Amino acid sequence: MADHVDRLLEQWAEQRPDLDVSPMGVIGRLSRLSRLVDLELRRTFARHDLDAASFDVLATLRRSGPLTPSALMASSMITSGAVTQRVDRLAARGLVARTPSESDGRSFEITLTDEGHALIDRALPDHVATEHRLLSALSQRERDELAATLRALLESLES
Repeated sequence: MADHVDRLLEQWAEQRPDLDVSPMGVIGRLSRLSRLVDLELRRTFARHDLDAASFDVLATLRRSGPLTPSALMASSMITSGAVTQRVDRLAARGLVARTPSESDGRSFEITLTDEGHALIDRALPDHVATEHRLLSALSQRERDELAATLRALLESLES
């Protein structure tokens, strides 16, 4: 069964047989998958009045407990500028609070409020169900192999 990327590869093979365009098969599919997954996750987050960055901050605090802004940035999947902006927005919604750090009086920690804790506990099962649905075409063995392959690629690019 051919997909959109296979058709592109065939066209390039006809037009530029001198080039090895096989990386396009991987990168093209990763790119298309990323867009499709992002769209589905955004829909899930929107049902809980969240976006990806807000969900990430709440989920990081839920699994890690109170964190300083720098520790939150290191533990989450968003940038330093986004952490400050996201924490400000979440604090304005009453989902997180800033509390003075017990170990460093000059710093503060970000904690989930009761409302933030309740929201992430409602959103997380929906998020996980969406991810299960997105991967449902793959067996557990295929998921494990894909995760290992993607981990190796990420490690090579992040180092």
